Amino acid sequence: MASSHALRLHPLLFSAAALPAPATAAASARGRRYSLAVVRCSSAAQALKIKSIPTKPVEGQKTGTSGLRKKVKVFQQENYLANWIQALFNSLPPEDYVGGTLVLGGDGRYFNKDAAQIITKIAAGNGVGKILVGRNGVLSTPAVSAVIRKRQANGGFIMSASHNPGGPDNDWGIKFNYSSGQPAPETITDQIYGNTLSISEIKTADIPDVDLSSLGVVSYGDFTVEVIDPVLDYIELMENVFDFQLIKGLLSRPDFRFVFDAMHAVTGAYADPIFVEKLGADPVESILNGIPLEDFGHGHPDPNLTYAKELVFTMFGSGAPDFGAASDGDGDRNMILGRRFFVTPSDSVAIIAANAQAAIPYFQSGPKGLARSMPTSGALDRVADKLNVPFFEVPTGWKFFGNLMDAGKLSICGEESFGTGSDHIREKDGIWAVLAWLSILAHRNKDKKVGERLVSVEDVAREHWATYGRNFFSRYDYEECESESANKMMEHLRDVDGSAVSKQGLRFVFTDGSRIIFRLSGTGSAGATIRVYIEQFESDASKHDLDAQIALKPLIDLALSISKLKDFTGRDKPTVIT
Repeated sequence: MASSHALRLHPLLFSAAALPAPATAAASARGRRYSLAVVRCSSAAQALKIKSIPTKPVEGQKTGTSGLRKKVKVFQQENYLANWIQALFNSLPPEDYVGGTLVLGGDGRYFNKDAAQIITKIAAGNGVGKILVGRNGVLSTPAVSAVIRKRQANGGFIMSASHNPGGPDNDWGIKFNYSSGQPAPETITDQIYGNTLSISEIKTADIPDVDLSSLGVVSYGDFTVEVIDPVLDYIELMENVFDFQLIKGLLSRPDFRFVFDAMHAVTGAYADPIFVEKLGADPVESILNGIPLEDFGHGHPDPNLTYAKELVFTMFGSGAPDFGAASDGDGDRNMILGRRFFVTPSDSVAIIAANAQAAIPYFQSGPKGLARSMPTSGALDRVADKLNVPFFEVPTGWKFFGNLMDAGKLSICGEESFGTGSDHIREKDGIWAVLAWLSILAHRNKDKKVGERLVSVEDVAREHWATYGRNFFSRYDYEECESESANKMMEHLRDVDGSAVSKQGLRFVFTDGSRIIFRLSGTGSAGATIRVYIEQFESDASKHDLDAQIALKPLIDLALSISKLKDFTGRDKPTVIT
């Protein structure tokens, strides 16, 4: 039976060819799409028919901190995804899912819609009571965490390969988050992998594919699928964290220009409702690449100076806006730019922490604690010291922050890999970071009249350095290196260092506090990414204007020399410099 009321739906379209005609010229300019859909409600009273499908283990399902990531064609192999999903259920205590509720969503990349049907049927086959799935299978990673927490779900599946490219020839990924909204711990991911090596059957429900294109509830026996608006719960949470009226006062100013690059990824579904409809940003110029596409418009949705080229060109060109930001494939990362000014992620989290109590209502009592990942610069350490709050350095992986949050010890945290967040959820959150920066700027400029010089992103950063000193920081990424060569380089460095290391990389700390860190990243789907981190603290304000690459050149040269990186990999230069 159909509901008598209709809901306004936000744009969640994934094929340019399928777009309906826009209602207005402004909508056409921005790619905005609106439609009305009736909420449906249907039920099939008969008992579920559960099938047991024989299977056998497949290789390569080792699950890491970010779940399982492979090429799409690998996941499309017979039972490859189904094996992993069943292995997950085999790894969980039955009380964690039988009769319970799970959330399902993803970044809209290619294969998500097919995967959502597979996951839904296996969940039903294993006794899950209800699946909450974002319309068209879409939920940003932060939104999944938010929905899990708000609706008190038992956990959730996130279909994403994060910032990796999408499309039939590119990457796909899957991970599981627990009832707190944070990624599953290593104890579970290790069990999943162990169960993939011995799996013999897949339990699946004999039900038709669920229509994920419109909101509503469908029941099959005692199993229910509810298709939810992917934006509403998240917006409600953001309104509880930030002062939207304060931010709206900034974005509505005629002398302040804002631009957000969604990179044709999942935050395109959130950017227009939040920044334009709620906060009053310019409806024509504010959102770049705002229509989510299954292949991210043939782009690489990684918000850095290399891959967010359109935003960087805009922010460093003539007539640049005052503030620019970008987010990645699944919406958990962010990049912050001022006019011709780049804020490093390490500085960004430190600046947010230093200003949070004054500018963000959620932190009006001050942060409980601050934390960063090991490779991230020490800028945040200095803020914690000045604020006299607990500080934590954790291994790479957001779940380590989540443990501290669950213990009530942590409020704000970040990674140098463009991840920033707080204890409002248990994932890093790209749009949260953008709203945090807008809150700081709005607070600093709330008494400025039109025509007065506004406090800029660069002003905020330089004031921060003047107070805390500057941690010069850079990261060199060498992507898709041959794995054997990368491992040989790390073994060579271990011989130099003489230390015992487990998965966190190698850290060289000098007497003046400078650091060089070498790590192999596990977030790609092919080959190995070598990451080299270089950091040096400078208290002398007269040197804060130096370009980081110039200030760090002696350390960079030393890092490349002692690692013999070119000898081992043949690489003359990095793929990405941050």
